[in-house]
Amino acid sequence: MIPASTRLPEVPELVANQKYFVVHAPRQTGKTTALRALAAELTTSGRYAALVLSMEAGQPWADDIGAATRAILSGARIAARANLPADLRPPAWPDSWPEGLLSEAFAKWAEACPRPLVLFLDEIDALTGHTMLSVLRQLRQNFAERPAGFPSAVALCGLRDVRDYKLASGGDPTTMTSPSPFNIAVTSLRLSDFTLDEVRELYWQHTAETGQRFAPTAVEYAYALTMGQPWLVNALAYEIVNRMKVPPTTTITTDHVDEAAERIIVARETHVDSLLDKLRDPRVRRVIEPILAGTQVRFDPFADDLAYTTDLGLVRRTASTVEIANPIYRNVITRVLAGGLFDGVVGAPAPRSFVLPDGRFDLPGLLTRFAGFWHENEDLLAADEPYREVTPHVTLLGYLDRAINGSGFVDREYGVGRGAIDLLVRWSYTGPDGRATVQREALEVKTHRPGDTDPTLAGLEQLDGYLTRLGLSAGHLVIFDQRPAERKRVGIELGAQTVTSPGGRAVTVVRI
Repeated sequence: MIPASTRLPEVPELVANQKYFVVHAPRQTGKTTALRALAAELTTSGRYAALVLSMEAGQPWADDIGAATRAILSGARIAARANLPADLRPPAWPDSWPEGLLSEAFAKWAEACPRPLVLFLDEIDALTGHTMLSVLRQLRQNFAERPAGFPSAVALCGLRDVRDYKLASGGDPTTMTSPSPFNIAVTSLRLSDFTLDEVRELYWQHTAETGQRFAPTAVEYAYALTMGQPWLVNALAYEIVNRMKVPPTTTITTDHVDEAAERIIVARETHVDSLLDKLRDPRVRRVIEPILAGTQVRFDPFADDLAYTTDLGLVRRTASTVEIANPIYRNVITRVLAGGLFDGVVGAPAPRSFVLPDGRFDLPGLLTRFAGFWHENEDLLAADEPYREVTPHVTLLGYLDRAINGSGFVDREYGVGRGAIDLLVRWSYTGPDGRATVQREALEVKTHRPGDTDPTLAGLEQLDGYLTRLGLSAGHLVIFDQRPAERKRVGIELGAQTVTSPGGRAVTVVRI
């Protein structure tokens, strides 16, 4: 457990200054856990009556404000009974008109409470329609009466920033830059992912309790795969300890982390599935598709697609670009998009169908077979694919995943602005000396689109850089020719040919 005061250090001062504010973070990042800990600390200090109230109870009644409010207040009484001393709990709720019941109830509670009342309204964005609008307006219209006649401090807590509440309440999405109807919020706090030091601290707590060690490289690798996403950080360790059942006397290594990550990706746990369900959202697709294609990401500043997708936790911003939030999500996203592509399609690869007699993976053979598969099924594969811009890339990744099927890994990197995807195939087999060996094969995937210049030279230069980072002397450059049929292949020999890159490496160029 990372202390809540460390993850949200600004909250105590905001509460002391009687502020209304927003706390948001993607699903399964520890928001509710941190808020409950903060509420307990504030109450235990003797200065406040602080409580986390779930607003999710009102979700079924988007436009029945009275029913939604009664459900919320019923949950509030239960939460207060479980978490507050008797003298801090709310009095009997008033018999008020539906559109004012919540504010009247909060006012009566604040008046009766011997301490300033602090409320963390969790899952606020579970509300929609008129109910969402009514809740926000009741808070805004009465906050001037704080602290004696209304909660002293209120935090709206959910997946999204306050700008998106307007859309949930039926507002105009083209005016999302204004935070109204909750323009009393002084700040918006995003609960961040864990740092590498925090991941070390969490895993060390397991070591202190059980004696089981994590190798330092394993902790660093877990952080690299998750980028500190809290659910994934914990899921990796849980998978290793509880499902893979690595004995407490065994030090956890990068191999254990690799296996756990693959198991999570294949299983698509509830958290991952609910997150990936958002891929159908047009706002998310407009952000994710160019990232997967490696093209330049451009956004309508009024649509706020990037902020929304970032708030969901699917992407993250760096100093120079936008990228998928972490390597595990990169892998899962493309697997989900490729999931239905092979249903009913002739020629899909069987698991381990490209294994050479000596146990190595036959990547050249796979690419040759894939080229025929793609040309035979291209129109069918692209017909119903919502991410058509990246159908070739996704199909190749799906083909690779099916062929490898647990005997190795395919690491993905998307070169935003470079028009490329970098892939590293890691294939495990037994070498001639009887030892476990890992074969590494690097691919750069590019697309030749109508009107573009031939991407071969740029691809060779980019692949050189990737091979340098990997310490490999050879690689593959795969180019999908997406020009119209009557123009494509003109002057270009289809198939594979070996060339020398600008860095002097042997590169097999495969034109598909």
